[in-house]
Amino acid sequence: MRKNRLTHYLTANIYLILLLIAGTVSWSITMIKSGIIYSFGMGFWGANGHDGIWHIALINSLARGSFEMPVFAGQQIKNYHLGFDLLLAAIHTITQIPTVNLYFQIVPPILAILIGITCYLFMMQWTKSKVASFWAIFFIYFGGDISWIFGKGESTFWAQQGISTLINPPFALSLIFIFLGLYFLLKKNKYLPILFFGILLETKAYAGVLILGSLFLVGTWEYLREKKIDIFKIFFGSSVLTLILFLLLNRGSENLFIFQPFWFLQNLFNLDRFLIPKLASAITNYNLAHNWIKLGPALIIAFIVFWIGNMWTRLLKEFEVIRWLRHPKTISSLDVFVTSIVISGAAIPMFFVQKGTPWNTIQFFYYSLFFSAILGGVGINLILKSKSKNFKIIFSITIILLTIPTTVITLMQVYIPGRPPAKIDNDEISALNFLSKQSDGIVLTYPYDQQAANAAINNPPRPLYLYDSTAYVSAFSNHTTFLEDEVNLDITNFNWRNRLTEENQFYNTTDQKIAVNFLKTNNIKYIYWVKPQRAKLGDKQLGLTKIFENNIVNIYRVN
Repeated sequence: MRKNRLTHYLTANIYLILLLIAGTVSWSITMIKSGIIYSFGMGFWGANGHDGIWHIALINSLARGSFEMPVFAGQQIKNYHLGFDLLLAAIHTITQIPTVNLYFQIVPPILAILIGITCYLFMMQWTKSKVASFWAIFFIYFGGDISWIFGKGESTFWAQQGISTLINPPFALSLIFIFLGLYFLLKKNKYLPILFFGILLETKAYAGVLILGSLFLVGTWEYLREKKIDIFKIFFGSSVLTLILFLLLNRGSENLFIFQPFWFLQNLFNLDRFLIPKLASAITNYNLAHNWIKLGPALIIAFIVFWIGNMWTRLLKEFEVIRWLRHPKTISSLDVFVTSIVISGAAIPMFFVQKGTPWNTIQFFYYSLFFSAILGGVGINLILKSKSKNFKIIFSITIILLTIPTTVITLMQVYIPGRPPAKIDNDEISALNFLSKQSDGIVLTYPYDQQAANAAINNPPRPLYLYDSTAYVSAFSNHTTFLEDEVNLDITNFNWRNRLTEENQFYNTTDQKIAVNFLKTNNIKYIYWVKPQRAKLGDKQLGLTKIFENNIVNIYRVN
């Protein structure tokens, strides 16, 4: 009997199951090849050569019970959401599964399938429509921009698309929490929405800001319309939990946002984006001349290009918006919630950028894209109602063919090729494994050399020290480094440039007293050099003892 029920369920939901499998597999391809040792060493595809390394360094540091910045010795972590990394640190501690395998091979497929399942649970609770739920999940997994029509790649219009979700695992985890929070909100559960919404800020800060803001807006709307305070209760409880976690984990945090209106629009038509030289030049000149009369229309055109370029087939959501406009009395609290996410997720990066890394605030817009995917599913359901079977088939095939090229092109160009852009040589892996077995201590590395990296750009896979400023020594040695990953130090607003100047002085000085004092003052215990990296002064002058050497790496202990 149970077997018959299972067979019936699988048959009735075969398209949904196939969609979940296809989405999980396509997303996982962006992760699972990285962090594996090949003949050339450990390979890293796409952004994993930087972002993945950072998370591994952070997870390993948290697993050691430390809240010290793993790439900036002596300073506590600040201005960063730790939820995902704390979760993986806990899993690693309990299971002893290597962090690199957890991050790249095990957790990504789990996140991918959970996003699809939780989206389905939420959509069925909200719309009671399998069609709307199916298409919402399709857009979440495969939603892409219009860039492929112009022979461009993903993020041509600034925003990453669905295929790159797992490259940003805190973002992926936040989607699961959002869907669960909304599902239990619709189920009238009093406490679980508070839990899932309350932990969002520590999972992904952008999500926490958007969700709490939307809860407040919906609570106000609901009170004015129906004199109810149910949503306000959820907002208050979530805010209290958010505040408690923030005070526990982010005591040293500060405001990272700068008011800089239309930065993304002003840079949209430049060489590395959707290049239109005349528009780029016009916007620059109008801005410099403070010619607001001409700048205004130019920015409106830029926003239309940004919006349509990113949304593409998700613009079918507008059919649901049109229904709201025709029947405003049917607008529900959840309609207001979803709409406020879409609007605020687009509005915030239009006016604010992040210190050090301006483009980082585009991550607010990722939530606009995902909630537009949900509305896109609802919009398609409206279109297909009462239509013939032939129309439904032709329409569905057309939408699929227009949507998936971004996913296919990104996979083919970035993640499927056999040779990755970045690697850790096998000899470096041996050296880092050796260092990971040594007693705890701060590791000094050689400063990242941008010129050397540029010279090696046409010879992939490049060693990570010639790829980008990354956290790889901290990540794979399981030690804190004196200075690594300048990119994330910028994002988290650390003043690393003074330390870099001090470090360069150590490497270039011939004054033994200054060099030895640098090592002593900064509690440097190990020095990790890839040949021929070294200081001007010799080992004995610096008081160093060589503890490891192979064809590529020298490791020293400071006496």
